[in-house]
Amino acid sequence: MSSKTYFISIAVAGSIILSLFAGKVSAQDTVKTLSLTDAISATLNNNHAIQLAKLDENIAASNYKTTEAVFLPQVGVSYTAMGTNDPLNAFGFKLQQRSITQADFNPQLLNHPNGTADFNAKLEVQQPILNMDMLYMRKGAQKQTEVYQYKTQRTKEYLIFEVQKAYLQLQLAYDAVGVLTEAEKTAQSVYGFTDNHYKQGLIQKSDLLNAQVQVTTVQSSLEKAQSNIRNASDYLSLLMGQKAGITYKIEAPQEIAGNADTSQKIAPGRADFMAMQKAIEASDLMIKSSRMSYLPKLNAFGNFQYNDNRLTGFGANAYFVGAQLSWDVFKGNKTKNTIATQKLERDKLSEQLAQQKDQGQLELNKAYRDQSDAQFEIRQDKAAVEQAAEALRILQNRYQQGLVNTTDILMAQTQLSQQKFALAQAQFSLNLTRAYIQLLTTSTTK
Repeated sequence: MSSKTYFISIAVAGSIILSLFAGKVSAQDTVKTLSLTDAISATLNNNHAIQLAKLDENIAASNYKTTEAVFLPQVGVSYTAMGTNDPLNAFGFKLQQRSITQADFNPQLLNHPNGTADFNAKLEVQQPILNMDMLYMRKGAQKQTEVYQYKTQRTKEYLIFEVQKAYLQLQLAYDAVGVLTEAEKTAQSVYGFTDNHYKQGLIQKSDLLNAQVQVTTVQSSLEKAQSNIRNASDYLSLLMGQKAGITYKIEAPQEIAGNADTSQKIAPGRADFMAMQKAIEASDLMIKSSRMSYLPKLNAFGNFQYNDNRLTGFGANAYFVGAQLSWDVFKGNKTKNTIATQKLERDKLSEQLAQQKDQGQLELNKAYRDQSDAQFEIRQDKAAVEQAAEALRILQNRYQQGLVNTTDILMAQTQLSQQKFALAQAQFSLNLTRAYIQLLTTSTTK
């Protein structure tokens, strides 16, 4: 296999791992050093997903406040103008206006009244007293507010993981630039040596061309790696709610703390599990609310009104108060079927919660195995880097003595770059896996 083929394999692998967005971004002028702590803090303060989660939380809280109507009175004011020559209503208007006279009992006037006007100003009050179904509905609405509080918490936890991943990707991009920069220096050195020997007629032109291809390939890969730094920076800006156009430098190589206890189970108090549990509890309360609708309801009502035959008059006043005990004895099995549907929906939520916990434990077990694999790979890659570096050193000495050809030295250089990049990739995988384990095992303190 030629040296070009070897190095292209590195370039392709690096491109797949480092590319965070498709396409090329424009050159950016602003450079800023960014720590992981600052990136997480900015994301928690400015990320749009968190703002949306808080809005959902506020909407749920507002919906809960609307259930205060189960305790508070409803008050309405109205002013009505009416006119009629209907015998019954015309006589009733006069009664309400307290303006009946002896002459109004004339049969001719009773049967054929003149047009009669009535202007009615009314204050109406309705006061709930005992509505058990509404009380449980209110409790269910309160549980919904807790659901969205836990959802907001889980959104924050996930975004912390996403920032850690983006920061590690930026770190990997810088590692790739470092590897390729060193590879370019080596390739330039080999090219210079080869060019000098070619001018002396000691080697063939094909060796010089291979060295030139190596330099060009490394430079092209280096340019792509530098673009990936800008791409990674743009993604971090998006997470932090900042405008694109800043190239971030990492403050220091980041190591995510790991947990040696690989027997740890999925946390039952994880925010997304708790959100689902609260949704189940809310469903239980809604079922109780529907059951309570079988019980009688007690409410009070009353009004105070003025009646007059003049637009601006308030000649006669009256009040009307009472209490109503109502009982929906049968509603065509509507309530029964509603309860059956609500139970099925609750059971579905319970199954989804159980499925999420099983899936979470499965992912955690896999993450622990991935962590172990990455640790083993790091040990192997470190040894491989040392071996490849020593092999390149030996071949360089022999190449300068004319004992090996150009292809051998180019292959050795490519091998060293591959091993260095593999080590950086393994360290990235280990840190990312540890961050994911933190996400899977985080238990909420709410």
